[in-house]
Amino acid sequence: MATILARATAPGSRARSLPSRLGLPFAGIALPVLLALLLELGAATGWLQSRFLPPPSRIFATLAGLWTTGDLAGHILITLWRVALGFLFGAVAATLLGMVAGASPLWRRWVDPTLQGLRSIPSIAWVPLFILWFGIFETPKIVLIALGAFFPVYLSLSTALREVDRKLVEVGQVNGFDRLTILRRIMLPAALPGWVVGLRGGLALGWMFVIAAELMGASAGVGYLLLDGQMTGNAAQIVGCLCLFALLGRLTDLALVMLARPFLAWQDSVAEREQVA
Repeated sequence: MATILARATAPGSRARSLPSRLGLPFAGIALPVLLALLLELGAATGWLQSRFLPPPSRIFATLAGLWTTGDLAGHILITLWRVALGFLFGAVAATLLGMVAGASPLWRRWVDPTLQGLRSIPSIAWVPLFILWFGIFETPKIVLIALGAFFPVYLSLSTALREVDRKLVEVGQVNGFDRLTILRRIMLPAALPGWVVGLRGGLALGWMFVIAAELMGASAGVGYLLLDGQMTGNAAQIVGCLCLFALLGRLTDLALVMLARPFLAWQDSVAEREQVA
């Protein structure tokens, strides 16, 4: 054990780990850059039919043209607003009901099976009903996104609460805590990592559901641009919108991770050690 510790703390070990730490922020973009170069090479040499799979240069030129006219920024802001609002409503509702489901066996017996059944309904199947109920304006779009964000958060939190170590609950009971205090001071902090995982999953589904939402008579948004590219046969605009969804989804996920990191600083996990190494 002493030998292992000596090797881990040796100056040479720190020096060898420095390049890996410097390259860590750029490691995630290596694969997309490589794919972009291969696609550009394939289009230039004629290996790929650029009419169906346009090269990255044409995609970038198409997005740049939309940006210079001011259209792209407006579409992005509208989509971000819809996702943010829907995710907020869905996450809040899922957190409240997830706490009830995790703490109440009666809820899990009578209500949870129905919610689990609703979770299996595809997003596009809700569109006709929401149009009938709420019309074709913003309300059905926000509700659909909120519905997509709801289920991952609800499932992750309720499961995390049920899987809290029984010994921690018994310690609270020994100290005279009532059920509400045990939930607030023991179960919820222990379930926090699972809740964050659910939030990330809900945010990802929110971005997936916004596609279906913006097909409901939308006149603006990245999903509207995607449909417009289909109607006009503009493959570069279609692929560019897909890239925008991937980029926006990744950036919002990173923002959520950064916001949650201070609350999870107590974790001594493998992932935390990899970031330090």
